[in-house]
Amino acid sequence: MNLYSATVPQFKRVLQNVERWIDKSVAFAEGKKFDPNTLLTARLAPDQFALVRQIQSVADQCKLTCARLTAKDPPKHADSEQSFDELRKRLHSVIAYLDTFTPADFEGTAERLISLPFFPEGKGMTGADYLSERQLPNVYFHASMAYAILRHNGVDLGKADFIGQVTYKDR
Repeated sequence: MNLYSATVPQFKRVLQNVERWIDKSVAFAEGKKFDPNTLLTARLAPDQFALVRQIQSVADQCKLTCARLTAKDPPKHADSEQSFDELRKRLHSVIAYLDTFTPADFEGTAERLISLPFFPEGKGMTGADYLSERQLPNVYFHASMAYAILRHNGVDLGKADFIGQVTYKDR
């Protein structure tokens, strides 16, 4: 099982969708005549990450998943973004990083043992389990929260915006 197709193309889609949400958020704010960047501090609950951190987390989980599976070094980001333009640059940076991967990089990653400091002592996960049980849910959790925060604040997003463009084939 090669995990490339379950990671790189999917993560790029998610990040590109998030960028389109940013575009819609900026247009919404401009239409209502307020600074779009005020949305960055919005959250659904007091103990939840704000929008800016949700978007940073989506990007981080995408890059870290691929890096950990392939034993490569991910780009570092300072978590200092204070505008949608800065977040857009972060998304582009992660997409460019994902573009450096090939299916060959993921050979054997389904069986590779992944161990992280916050895992129980002496425990690890296979790459396949790490991806399916932890990282895919994590990416989609933070993407869902970013989407929900924007929807809650009036940005005109629908299910098609979350799913993004799909690939159709002739029958």
